[in-house]
Amino acid sequence: MKTKAVRLYGKNDLRLEEFELPQIKDNEILAKVVSDSLCMSSYKALTQGADHKRIPNNVAENPIIIGHEFAGVLVEVGGKWAHKFKAGDKFSIQPALNYEKAPVGVLSAPGYSYPYIGGDATCVIIPNEVMEQDCLLPYRGEGFYPASLSEPLSCVIGAMHASYHITQGSYIHNMEIVDGGKMAILAGAGPMGLAAVNYVIRREDRRPSLLVVTDVDQTRLDRAALLYAVETAARAGVDLRYINTAKMENPAEELKAISGGEGYNDVFVFAPVKALVEQGDAILGFDGCLNFFAGPGDPDFSAMMNFYNVHYGYTHIAGTSGGNNNDMVEALDLMGKGLDPAGLVTHVGGLNAVVEATKHLPEIPGGKKLIYTHIEMPLTPISGFAKLAGTNPVCKKLAEICDRNNGLWSVEAESYLLENADKL
Repeated sequence: MKTKAVRLYGKNDLRLEEFELPQIKDNEILAKVVSDSLCMSSYKALTQGADHKRIPNNVAENPIIIGHEFAGVLVEVGGKWAHKFKAGDKFSIQPALNYEKAPVGVLSAPGYSYPYIGGDATCVIIPNEVMEQDCLLPYRGEGFYPASLSEPLSCVIGAMHASYHITQGSYIHNMEIVDGGKMAILAGAGPMGLAAVNYVIRREDRRPSLLVVTDVDQTRLDRAALLYAVETAARAGVDLRYINTAKMENPAEELKAISGGEGYNDVFVFAPVKALVEQGDAILGFDGCLNFFAGPGDPDFSAMMNFYNVHYGYTHIAGTSGGNNNDMVEALDLMGKGLDPAGLVTHVGGLNAVVEATKHLPEIPGGKKLIYTHIEMPLTPISGFAKLAGTNPVCKKLAEICDRNNGLWSVEAESYLLENADKL
């Protein structure tokens, strides 16, 4: 079977190509990809090439398919897995494989390390180790984009679970955010920050009493407040505040004042900016945990940390990269219960848009860029459908559907696009 896919050959070398997939083995599964959401991690892979920890050294001779936030339908199941999966099943994939077992090398993952599996493709071959490690996850919800976005949601879920605190007088570390505590999400009005806000206010087992979300872009903060309203959070018992720190003379001091002067139990840093990391450290309260969520592209990235507070204030730091299987299952379960990640999506496009979009991800404003791999469509902001309505009836209808959904993408919009893509 032929597939069309975006393949990485090295630094800044991405190509959209059509090629033949080999016949699947008894322990493999052939799958059709429907949707993939672009991640800044793919941009980092593009700019670093074989220097990236997940990219094989021989990528120039054996290119890999990029994209790791994808969903689709199983097409053909090898005999080894016929007892567990069947053709027609909808799926999502946890790309963070068990690093010790992955055969390609340390930190290997679909979308980074394999020649025949990645999200930016029409069809892929799911290798045996994905099933062996329970990383092929069934999706029973409506549409496909929620399953694609379960991967980024699982990353913020994992970050929350990885936060930790101590029991005074002992060496016991208690995992998780503080229930009823004070939380700050710095640079939190981007797509991943919005995923975190959505998750925090919808959790049933624990929530902070105060959630401060900062950014330096008022437009992004206004959109965040529209999507995840202060009133909605209040009904869940969360005092949610959106703060523009660009307007503050001393952000650390003023943010700490908002906490009542005590500082925050849990601080999450969503941008790899030295000053922001140091700001997060400065607002930690006693036994506060800082989670450095944003992955830097610079291997020498560093920031100052107050070690007086580490010693006397018991402050500590954590870092997470991706979520695990349990986090993905939790994400898919939450979506089945009504959590809609549509607020993360600001652009939609076809497979033909992936190369240029990935190359310019840092420059493209907005949130997640959602790709439908079996259609041809330029990367289009959802807000831009109305402007195209006069010349394209499909865009006119999409504009109407999105307008009914508060300007957001939806399963209805997805279904209409997939059914009418040939008329674009």
